[in-house]
Amino acid sequence: MKLHIKYDINFACKVILQENLDKLQIPYEITGLGEIELKKDISSHQYKELDVSLKKYGIEIIENPKNILVQKIKDVIIEMIYMDDKLPDTNISIYIADKLNHSYGYLSNIFSEVTYSSIANFIILQKIERAKHLISEDNLMLTEIAWKLNYSSVAHFSGQFKKATGLSPTVFQRILRKRKNADIAAE
Repeated sequence: MKLHIKYDINFACKVILQENLDKLQIPYEITGLGEIELKKDISSHQYKELDVSLKKYGIEIIENPKNILVQKIKDVIIEMIYMDDKLPDTNISIYIADKLNHSYGYLSNIFSEVTYSSIANFIILQKIERAKHLISEDNLMLTEIAWKLNYSSVAHFSGQFKKATGLSPTVFQRILRKRKNADIAAE
């Protein structure tokens, strides 16, 4: 038997953080995506326990200031792409700069220095991941998906999708349908 699940990665991560912090009796407040304010200092033993327990879930405590800023950039982008039904119509570089109170040039340089990739590339990859979810979960037309992700045209969306995945969105859709039909037939 195969189960198909839908999940909210941000919600799941928040629950994991809450459970681990509560288990260690650390008073905290989750202040934003990827950010927790501890209400009091914790011992090095508690820090190590928390670090080990979070690593089981692929969650890492970040200490390097440049890495913290890069994670904030990623969080803003992920929030922008996944939180609302449609991406904001504003210029993405202005949106990120405004959210993080730094010039986009500065943010772009730090991001490239740490990740060896560009913010624009990260945005494309995140948009493609959201597109995959929309294709697999919703019964949306490709024009609707392109619109939700602020692509200028379906052709532009399809081109980026194919470049990132090796498949056109239509072929990806067809493969998913065949898998679902095969799963239904197997039950």
